[in-house]
Amino acid sequence: MTTAEILAAIPKLAALVVGDICLDYWCTYDPSLSEPSRETGIPRIGVMGSYGSPGAGGTVANNLIALNAYRVAAVGVIGDDGHGFELTRALRERGVVLDLMVRDPRLPTFTYTKFVNSETGVEDRPRIDFVPFRPLPEQVERQIMTRLESAIRGFDVVLVADQAETEYGGVITPEVRRLLRKLALKNPGRVIWADSRRRVEQFRGLIVKPNRNEADEVCLRLFGAIDYQRLRLHLETKLLVVTRGEEGAVVVTPGKETPVPTVRIEKPVDICGAGDSFSAGAALALAAQASPIEAARFGNLVASVTIMKPGTGTASPEEVLAAEAAVSP
Repeated sequence: MTTAEILAAIPKLAALVVGDICLDYWCTYDPSLSEPSRETGIPRIGVMGSYGSPGAGGTVANNLIALNAYRVAAVGVIGDDGHGFELTRALRERGVVLDLMVRDPRLPTFTYTKFVNSETGVEDRPRIDFVPFRPLPEQVERQIMTRLESAIRGFDVVLVADQAETEYGGVITPEVRRLLRKLALKNPGRVIWADSRRRVEQFRGLIVKPNRNEADEVCLRLFGAIDYQRLRLHLETKLLVVTRGEEGAVVVTPGKETPVPTVRIEKPVDICGAGDSFSAGAALALAAQASPIEAARFGNLVASVTIMKPGTGTASPEEVLAAEAAVSP
């Protein structure tokens, strides 16, 4: 399929994002206001303004909407706190359907607080992260599983966002992973695409997309050597996609590893969220009946647009076509 054909098919597709739907909370600070606090003597960060945008699985949802998927919904957890209010508002503003989200006052809203220097425009202070710090309550886990199982028939593609790097993880618990495997077996024609920062090897029977560092680390841990075919077999999947930054991606299918290059961009503005935008594009392309190679190429194009925008950017169909035209002979 061509890029234009993929883009034409996407408005017929419904997409569901399952997992860690985070808030990216951006704070612009004035370095001239960083004198020590009178009370503690600790230098303060003088924030001049702030805004929230969806992060992690929310970034995936943003990209799905920007590419014109006709319906995008999320299954995840939002705390009953200020960050939860900000995340809910940010998702609704972008058109994400929130009927399947679970709100629970026992859990903090998964949030990355980022500080941007007003003079340089650069994020240059340590983040303050509100992360999952204990196991997901059983009642919340059951709600997540029930909503996922009942809703999946209404979606052409499911994207799994396992963002949490803490010991207990976030929304994607072992029980949720088992359910995803079961749903993949029951729905062989549905694209179920998983991206995990820390637990790549625990996702069985799905399409799995680690980046190169994640894939190499898990290979070395499991096998003592980097072997993507062996990792694919371990994952019990016919398709493993390893993203490689400026080198594009490698599509791993039974007995074959195919590099799918991308255009090298000398000075990207912000690579944060590039993997999420690749996942959104490639998974939609697969659901549109593109081949794995065509899907990876499309994902590369989407990511090449988003890395030229500050923060976790998105790519419109027009921008994707322009990116393709810019590199076509």
